[in-house]
Amino acid sequence: MKIKYLFVASSLMLSAASFAQKDEMKALKKLYAKDQLSTEDMSSYKANVNKLTSMTGLSESDLVYTNFYKAMLPVLELNDAMAKNPNDLQAVTKNLSAAKINAMASGLNEVLAFEKKSGKEVYTSDIKETIQSFKPMMLQYAYALNDGGKEVEAAKIFDAVYKLDSKDQVNLYNASVLAMNAKDYDYALTLLEELKNVKYTGEGTNYLAINKTSKKEELFPDKNQRDLFVKSGTHEKPRDEKIASKKGEIYKNYALILVEKGKVEEAKKAVAEARQQDPNDTGLIMTEANLYYQTKDMESYKRLIGEALAKKPNDADLLFNLGVVSGNAGDVESAKKYYEKAISIDPKYFNAYNNLGLLLIADDQKIVSEMNSLGMSTKDAKKYDELKAKRQKMLTQAIPYFEKALDLQPANEGVKNLLLGAYQFLEMDAKYKALKAK
Repeated sequence: MKIKYLFVASSLMLSAASFAQKDEMKALKKLYAKDQLSTEDMSSYKANVNKLTSMTGLSESDLVYTNFYKAMLPVLELNDAMAKNPNDLQAVTKNLSAAKINAMASGLNEVLAFEKKSGKEVYTSDIKETIQSFKPMMLQYAYALNDGGKEVEAAKIFDAVYKLDSKDQVNLYNASVLAMNAKDYDYALTLLEELKNVKYTGEGTNYLAINKTSKKEELFPDKNQRDLFVKSGTHEKPRDEKIASKKGEIYKNYALILVEKGKVEEAKKAVAEARQQDPNDTGLIMTEANLYYQTKDMESYKRLIGEALAKKPNDADLLFNLGVVSGNAGDVESAKKYYEKAISIDPKYFNAYNNLGLLLIADDQKIVSEMNSLGMSTKDAKKYDELKAKRQKMLTQAIPYFEKALDLQPANEGVKNLLLGAYQFLEMDAKYKALKAK
């Protein structure tokens, strides 16, 4: 009798817990369906989430939807804050942290997988709509962090947004670039490994046009939207810009981190495996060449450069990349030759003109520093004149390339400032005034 009594009591307790779960679930479903939650509604929502989260023995369905309601809390709180004050940046910072976006990604993707498996869609459409609605704000926040010099924080937001919507792999790539820039190599390595696993290349096309009001070139999500703005008269000078594969860059960064960690053989193995999958990818050939340069194997480096050129002797992008690699290797003459060849193939290659100009003034800061350090002695005066003449010659050689680059991208402030500085030093007053007035 005693055992039987305990068994019945236990059953009653489970039944009571089950009813409690249903009550909380019903309450949350009702609250979630509202267009706008009041302060009282928000308190009730949180209380029910906390009750369900603390319960044990939840069914798979209840556990999934408990996590869903919990994952949606930052969105609901942000929505509430923005409704009260659209400019509440503190609410954005608080609710769109990497940790909260990651939790949201986990909860929402769990529901998507569960509903796909069960064949019964309850929140699938709502989740997809939520992601598309809030993702631009999340990305805007990531860009703002980056502009503020917080590269690692921005990388973590991009990474979290990728986890929220893994189809948009460019966010994972952006995260890896920022982690590399911040020299957070352990984090960058994790991101690069994921890029390799998903076989990201980044190939595509940028659709650009100049805003007639701001005079700045703007990027559009697709050709149709760009053409509509041009047709409406707000934009002009549309152009398409091919986005080259980033596969080589991804493997290059991956290999460089491994070399930094002293894992040279692992780096060589990773690039060799990538080349086996795609032996004709010149980006990967360049990556392998760069790796051998890093390990001071110049014979292999030159062999691979030759191999890349043999495959695509008239590829402007390849020649440009060869210029970059040669410049990094300190081979200025070869770099100059490759940039000039790229320009001869594509006379509108902005980056080739710009890089060639930068290559020619690579010693500018060093010369300026040396000039500023000199004293007033006769010897120092003579040295100053020598350095001044050297700088004049250097800037004179670089100016035509920067001028052509600015013709191609008139809104480029970096090139404009370089030219203004050069004109001023060379006392080219007419050109200085004309450019300054633009």
